[in-house]
Amino acid sequence: MSVVATPAPPAAPAAAAAAPRREIIASFARSRLALAALLVLCAIILAAVFAGVISPQNPYNLAELDILDAKLPPGGKSDDGKTYWLGTDEQGRDMLSGILYGLRISLGVGVVSTLLALTIGMAIGLFAGYAGGWIDAAIMRIVDLQLSFPSILIALVLLAVLGQGVDKIVIALVTVQWAYYARTVRSAALVEKRKEYVDAAVCLAYRPWRIIYRHILPNCLPPLIVVATVQVAHAIALEATLSFLGLGMPITSPSLGLLISNGYTHLLSGRYWMSFFPGVALLVTIVAINLVGDHLRDVLNPRLQT
Repeated sequence: MSVVATPAPPAAPAAAAAAPRREIIASFARSRLALAALLVLCAIILAAVFAGVISPQNPYNLAELDILDAKLPPGGKSDDGKTYWLGTDEQGRDMLSGILYGLRISLGVGVVSTLLALTIGMAIGLFAGYAGGWIDAAIMRIVDLQLSFPSILIALVLLAVLGQGVDKIVIALVTVQWAYYARTVRSAALVEKRKEYVDAAVCLAYRPWRIIYRHILPNCLPPLIVVATVQVAHAIALEATLSFLGLGMPITSPSLGLLISNGYTHLLSGRYWMSFFPGVALLVTIVAINLVGDHLRDVLNPRLQT
């Protein structure tokens, strides 16, 4: 008796085939601006990860602080000969060390909130795009309703209720971000589910979850990578804004926004360095992330190249 093998469905076309990993690496080598932004971003990430090793002091360890070193200008020296290249704040904290520790908090909050929002939004968007009908319409109306409000307004309301803390601001950032991913994934899923390889998988009675996560999801990843990269910068900027307003990080978990806020009151007295250098670090970080994200967008979708 002969056995007839069940034909496998056509393989899902790899959306990343147009821009494989080697092509992405080579594209950075061809673009000086993108390569410079990538190198700067890598340096910032390494500085944040190893802040405890390379920082001249732990700026939030009271045993390492000396009030006599307060408000020293950039390049100022303490009585024991220690040089503070970026100056000190009103508590005698080294600004360079404060920036490195602040980068760790800002990047950590931005990356964690983006990954959580990506996971939630991706699952909701895939479900809405594949299910269609009234389920898709209901989910998209919720997404449209949230996106109609400014992100900072929603975050302000949530933090006013939840209070300060790293976990609280992560919850607020996830809440304002998930809708971006849901809309992006839903749009890509609507396109993919009409293709032949999905029809073949349906005819073979594959379970919906297998079709979604084994066939549709891999082809939705390229736009998600671009959106996630840009949203990391957006999350960092939003966290800095909330911390500057006094609703973000507590003083025991300093971020760049909190450092800028602490130094803002000293601007009129001429002590610019307390907020200027943290502001420059925040600006460079956001610009580097955005430049890398823009380059990834051009590589993953050549039609957007100029």
